[in-house]
Order: sequence, then C-alpha cells, then structure tokens
Amino acid sequence: MNLLRDLIDLLLPDLCAGCGKAPALLCDACAAPLSSAPRPVSAPAGVASAWTVAHYEGAVQMILANYKERGRTPLADPLGRALAHAIQAAAPTGVPLIVVPVPSSRRANRRRGHDPLGGVVDAALRHLRAYGLNATKASALRQRRRIDDQAGLSAAARAANLSGALEVTPKTDMTGRRVLLADDVITTGASLAESARALRAAGAEVTAAATLAATPRRSPRR
Repeated sequence: MNLLRDLIDLLLPDLCAGCGKAPALLCDACAAPLSSAPRPVSAPAGVASAWTVAHYEGAVQMILANYKERGRTPLADPLGRALAHAIQAAAPTGVPLIVVPVPSSRRANRRRGHDPLGGVVDAALRHLRAYGLNATKASALRQRRRIDDQAGLSAAARAANLSGALEVTPKTDMTGRRVLLADDVITTGASLAESARALRAAGAEVTAAATLAATPRRSPRR
C-alpha cells in the first residue's frame, strides 16, 4: 500500500494539502494560519497552561487530515515549525526541555503507515534546536488498554473513555523530571489531562502543554 502511494505521489503533481488547488505542498493562504502567533487556551486538569497556534477548522483541518490519514508526510516540517512556536510559548525558560507526545495506539499508527504526532514533534525539535534551545523528546507514554475512537464523543464521554487509559512505559524513570506535553489538536483536553495524570503518577512534573490547533470553541483561560 505504501509503495502504491509513493508511486502515485511520483506520477502526480502535489497540490496544496489545504485547498487542493495550488501546485505546492502548501499555498501561502493555507500556510498562513500555521504562522499565527501562539495563544493560550483553557488548560485541562493537571496542566498549568496550554498554548496553541491555529484554529482547528478550514485549511488547518484539511492539512492535518492529509498528513495523518493520507500519507502527506512532508507536511511534518511546516506542522513541526508551528508546534515549535507553541512549545516556545509554553516552555519554562532556562531549563532543558523534555517534550512528551500524547501517544496514539500502535494499531492506528500501523493503519496510517506512520506515527503522525511523533513525526511532527521530531520536526519541532529540529526547529527548536536551530533556535538554540536544548530540547529532547521522551516517548514516555503508552496506552494500557484499548481506547474507543474519540470522534463524536461528548466531553464527559471523552474523559470516561480515557480515564486510566495511559501509563508510563516500563523501565522509563520520570521521577523528578519536568516535562511539556505535545498534541496535535486540543478539543476537550481529555487526552492531555489523562497524559498529565499518568506522568504525575510516575513522579514527573507537567509544566505545560503545546498543540498545533484548538477547536474554535475552546476559549482562552481567564
């Protein structure tokens, strides 16, 4: 399947992943939201603050769908640059930065043929290091049981679906480590809240969270 997708990509010209019209990975108009200034959003339980870059709608929603579900893996770099800006806004100053991605299931990654969030975080860290920041990734979390698809669930159902679902991977010592959580989209905050719970249970301190996008109804904390 991946071989067929690569052959199609070779034979057909790339069109913008946001609008599907311009002959480019991203046209200027669709890339613009990813260059927005990071802004705070309402932080989920267990997370001191949360920052994001774009609204999860329109071109941004299409870009993420094309990257995650349709194998447009070169999008990891512009998405990573946007996430790097959110991480910079969220990160405490003067300390080495440990970024922990919210985990996807192995089943989902196999279906997609790649680890979407892992690829974006890797790209974000390359940009952060280019900016002179000491940043590393710690893939410290895993799903300890099956999680139902979150799409279409209410906030309460999302929280119940994720309650106790994550744990720190065996032989990973998080005691006393200060970490920043990273995710692609914040909707209700349930994934970030459960990730923070699992990390705190293992002795880590969760300083903040950074995401690429937030659903428009998630307003900044006041």
